[in-house]
Formats: sequence, structure tokens, C-alpha cells
Amino acid sequence: MTPSAPSAEFRARALLLDMDGTLVNSDAVVERCWRRWAERKGLDPVHVLSVVHGRQGHATMAVLLPDRPVAENLAENAELLAEETADTDGVVPVPGAPAFLAALQGHPHALVTSASIGLAQTRMDATGLPMPAVRVTAECVSASKPDPEGFLKGAAELGFAPEECLVFEDAEVGIAAARAAGMRVIGVGPRAAAHRPSAHAPSLEHVSVRPAPGGGLLVTVTA
Repeated sequence: MTPSAPSAEFRARALLLDMDGTLVNSDAVVERCWRRWAERKGLDPVHVLSVVHGRQGHATMAVLLPDRPVAENLAENAELLAEETADTDGVVPVPGAPAFLAALQGHPHALVTSASIGLAQTRMDATGLPMPAVRVTAECVSASKPDPEGFLKGAAELGFAPEECLVFEDAEVGIAAARAAGMRVIGVGPRAAAHRPSAHAPSLEHVSVRPAPGGGLLVTVTA
């Protein structure tokens, strides 16, 4: 597919990348595991799946079962993480992800994901995508997206101010987290379109990255 004319162009010093739905399509695993969980709890799987994307598992449980103790959510989240980590059937790169990450080699970028480090490594390995040297995973933060903590930590670890960073996200809570961090955000894929990102890319095939004159990166998004 040949992209059309540029619809948006951004200059940034560093890129912050979500994983699930942005670099990796893990929807098949997420839907299998969370559908089973919903059925065990007597919850509507369709509603559960509308909430789960982008959040840490215990945060999803807190939304769906607000009266349940936090300790129970954390314990059950550990079980679900193990279940998701053991299942890589259907985990594939988002179209354009290999070329996109190849273009970032040698430039400041970080993974900022609600997944644990084990789950993130498993899914990146399953897709053959290179794991960024800087990553902010579930273990690194005290609050899940839509809290901005993860993106702010990613920017700080790379050594840049929030306004110098550009976020790539697919989920409503991730886009909200990027905005709360004071960052511009490119929404990737069908889930992102409804949540007013700074620009929307149907997939990473619609994104090009090149060095900017004078330093930094120029990121072009096509419709």
C-alpha cells in the first residue's frame, strides 16, 4: 500500500511507544484470557473487553469490580499475567512495526507499556520485534494508564522534557495518559480514532520517521 499525501508532521526529540495494539497485535490472546475471566465472574465479556485495553489487569478489575479488595485484584492479576504470558498464539506485529522500529535505531525511544516485563519480552520476542533499550513496564509505576506516570518516567529516563516527546498509542486510556503528561500523541489503529489523538495513523505503515535538520526526528503521518 502506498501512503497518500502527508496529513500531519511532527518534530520530536524522543518517541514513547505503547506495545499492545501499537507495535504488537495481541488482541487474540487478550480476548481469550479476559473472556474466560469474565465468564468466571459472571460478567458480560463484551463489556469487559471494552474496558481492558491499555490498562494494567488489576486496574481493569478495579473498574469492573469496584467493591473488591485491592489485594484480591493484585493476586488475580498475577494469575492472569501468567496465563497471558504462556499464550502467544496469534500474537503478530502491527503492520509496519518492523520498519518503524528499524527507523528508530540510534534515536531516543522507549517502550511504555502496561504489561509486565515478562509479558512484554514474550510478546516482542514472539513477533520478532527488537525490545527498546529503555522500557517502562508495569513494575516501574505506581499507577496504571490513564495516569501519566509511565510516560513521564519514559521521558525522564531518555533525558527529555514532556513537550519534546511524541507518544504512539492505540487505547483510550493511553491517549489520555499522554495528554495528561503534556505530550502530543499519534493514535495507531482503529481503536485510537475516536479518542482525538494529535493525529491518527490507520497502522504504522502510515508513519515515516527521518532525522530532522538540526537534530531530533521528523515524524510524518499519512491518512
